[in-house]
Amino acid sequence: MRWQTTAALAVVLLLVGGFYYVYDVRWAPDRERAETRKGRVFSAEAADVTAVELRRRDDTVRLTRAGDAWEVRSPVVARGDRARVEETLTTVLTAKVDREIDPKPAALADFGLDKPAAEITLTLKDGKTLGLALGSKTPTGVWVYARETGKPAVVALSDGVLREATKPATEFRDRTILTLDRNAVSGFDIASDGGTLAVAHVGDAWRITRPAALPADTEAVGNMFEKLTAAKVKEFVAETPRSLATYGLATPLRLTIHTGKDKERASRTLLVGRNDQAKKGVYAMREGESSVLLLPEDVATAIPRTVGALRDKHVVALDRDKVVRVDLESPKGAVTLARDKDRWTITAPQALPADQVEAGALLTRLRELRAQGFLSDDASAVPRVLARPTVKLTLTEQGKPPTTLLLAPSGERRGGAPSAYAGVAGRGPVVLVDGKVLDDLGRSVDDLRDHALFSGLEPKDIKRMRVKAGGQTAVLERSGDTDWKLVEPTKSAAKGARVDDIVYGVRSLRWKQVVAPNGEDAAKYGLDAPTLEVVMFRGDGGELGRLTVGRQDAERAYVRTGAGPAIYAVDPRTLGPAPKVPEDLKG
Repeated sequence: MRWQTTAALAVVLLLVGGFYYVYDVRWAPDRERAETRKGRVFSAEAADVTAVELRRRDDTVRLTRAGDAWEVRSPVVARGDRARVEETLTTVLTAKVDREIDPKPAALADFGLDKPAAEITLTLKDGKTLGLALGSKTPTGVWVYARETGKPAVVALSDGVLREATKPATEFRDRTILTLDRNAVSGFDIASDGGTLAVAHVGDAWRITRPAALPADTEAVGNMFEKLTAAKVKEFVAETPRSLATYGLATPLRLTIHTGKDKERASRTLLVGRNDQAKKGVYAMREGESSVLLLPEDVATAIPRTVGALRDKHVVALDRDKVVRVDLESPKGAVTLARDKDRWTITAPQALPADQVEAGALLTRLRELRAQGFLSDDASAVPRVLARPTVKLTLTEQGKPPTTLLLAPSGERRGGAPSAYAGVAGRGPVVLVDGKVLDDLGRSVDDLRDHALFSGLEPKDIKRMRVKAGGQTAVLERSGDTDWKLVEPTKSAAKGARVDDIVYGVRSLRWKQVVAPNGEDAAKYGLDAPTLEVVMFRGDGGELGRLTVGRQDAERAYVRTGAGPAIYAVDPRTLGPAPKVPEDLKG
């Protein structure tokens, strides 16, 4: 091939490649935009619009862009709901002409355009305006007659444009109760007839600073802010009403929220009036605005009105991950729990494995214990009501001195239920708590010890098993990771699902009661003539565990393990029926 031919082909290739790049890469976005705009009434984009006017028969809504937000300028001046405004704007700008009805209509009244249902005017960044008049609906009700400002033709558009253009003015208003960054809040005040509560954010905690210095209830504060920021205005009730007393706003509760500190401090106030039971809401106003709002009832109830409602009601503050020891004394005896890394053990009155769930639940109940009422803010009431505690619980946290909680029954009742006294020894406060805490925290050794009969047993470690029932014995061996085979009294494949039922049933056994700690009266519990015996072995022949089952009834089955002489009562449903040996085990 001559070099001239090669050069010519190279030039052609470059031209084709260049055309492909320009047409399919550089021009593609423009073509796509043009395609999406095809048939649309307006070619502008939402970002180009700075103002929207919706003129209806009864009112006119005017909206103006303010940075990334929108403002309502008429019929009231208020914050706009950005999502609602842009939804309407997008519907109008993307509306496509279904068909041209009449290029030069003789009578606009035929289409309801002599007195339009709505007139839309959009103002663009460059000052230009776009207009659209909407008349009556077509006979099918799916389309609406429309005419673009400055053009004579009547066209048909989707009736969705009319729905958006005739939305009630309140639909365009921002229904957020208070816009605030919760992380920037430095404090708040609640003023009412009962006085003023002042709360400050100090470090990572909330503290009441007035009328008394006390820790605040973090959950109550968080719930209040959650309601204020998540709930929405139910109704815009009135604009500049003649009398605020009608709404209980002449002498309202005042919630003032502060953000920032010193020179950067800013405040916003919500005025809360009376409750309207019929509307299931409460009247409110934002200070500096003239609109009376109806808020959900739970917004008002989430605002604490008294020190008692706002103060921290935790009886004991603890970090459960740092608790390393628990000493407990109750009518059920004394018990000590100690934690090594992430495992709890019982160290007194004897060394026993602890039930990890029960040990953790004990700390959870303690952490969730709340005061129902306060008898004293210090330890002054301890000698009077807690001199002889029914339950005494001492917590030791890593790097801290022990904290001792004292509990005793009280003669008082709250909500018809018994209560109890509680207080931290030497420190206080002394409070009333739910009376059931005496049982919840008064745990015995048996309550806290591990109830698993075969704690730590892993089915994968079982390589051989002997099952005896009905006077017959079967020996099984694991074949591979999942399969079992029967080796005695005959050799055959085993029914793996039935064998696994036995294995997992044994592993899940938890005792309900130790009925005979030293194995006494074995015949009484049917263990002199067992109905089932299961022995599990490792690969080296060592015994992993042994279960012997005696008498069973609807509520209990009595069992013993190879770990000791004790006889236990277990739930018979966990065991299931004893297998027929060897028939039920054959594959």
